[in-house]
Amino acid sequence: MEKLSEKELHALVSLLDDTDREVKDHVKGKIISMGNDVIPFLEQKWENSFNPDLQREIEELVHELQYSLLKERLEQWLLSEDRDLLQGLWILNTYQYPDLEFETINAEMNQIYFEVWTAFDQNLTAFDQVRQINNVLFNQLRFSANTKNFHSPGNSMISNVLDTRRGNPISLCAIYYLVAQKLGLPVYGVNLPNLFVLTYKSAETTIYINAFNKGLIFSRQDINNYLQHLKIEPRDEFFEPCSNLDIVKRTLRNLIVAFEKLGEPHKVEEVRELLAILEPPMY
Repeated sequence: MEKLSEKELHALVSLLDDTDREVKDHVKGKIISMGNDVIPFLEQKWENSFNPDLQREIEELVHELQYSLLKERLEQWLLSEDRDLLQGLWILNTYQYPDLEFETINAEMNQIYFEVWTAFDQNLTAFDQVRQINNVLFNQLRFSANTKNFHSPGNSMISNVLDTRRGNPISLCAIYYLVAQKLGLPVYGVNLPNLFVLTYKSAETTIYINAFNKGLIFSRQDINNYLQHLKIEPRDEFFEPCSNLDIVKRTLRNLIVAFEKLGEPHKVEEVRELLAILEPPMY
């Protein structure tokens, strides 16, 4: 791809508010073909412009460039061997916060892990180990359910949940799961209808943990009762560990609902596209 001089770039961007649709589309296509390296230049042009129409065109272009980078990252994540959960959640996070660096949330998660690790005793029973994690996460660090704004898109953004200490079932479970896995515990996500929980599943013990309810410990029978209450037939997947891919897909589905409730059809469509990357059609 040809490299344009700054003067040529200025000339190109100034054509973005051309009244001729064909000229405008040609200019957009040319800028997009330059990739993300052109974003800082576009942002500078936005700041120095007093033309609201031009600013709007630049905003749309920057979003388009950032969105295509997000899709690229998501495709790479899907093909990666371990499908690292924090990496996957960070990629989704860049939909709302495109400038967020992975290192930022990784450092925050390491700090949370350190707080739990310093208070943790490996020699205790599964129940007591879970109680120790609960105590640090929900009493000391004050993570809790965001019941006031349950459908806020922020609940699906891990950076937001780490900042506010408020989240929905899946984001709180994800933080709990990441900490427990790093401690070497057999803790996994479980995909229940209308609720996401965790299981501590070893050869000796299987218990379930509701991170949305301060780490409440419950049993298989409680899940049966819950399903009965919802009039849903029990299925294996409601009791067994799910994958990191399942967690990321469910986070995207939550985002779709959040944007539907906010009446933002364009964002709903974009998030559906992201979900389609992770759920390729079967032929």
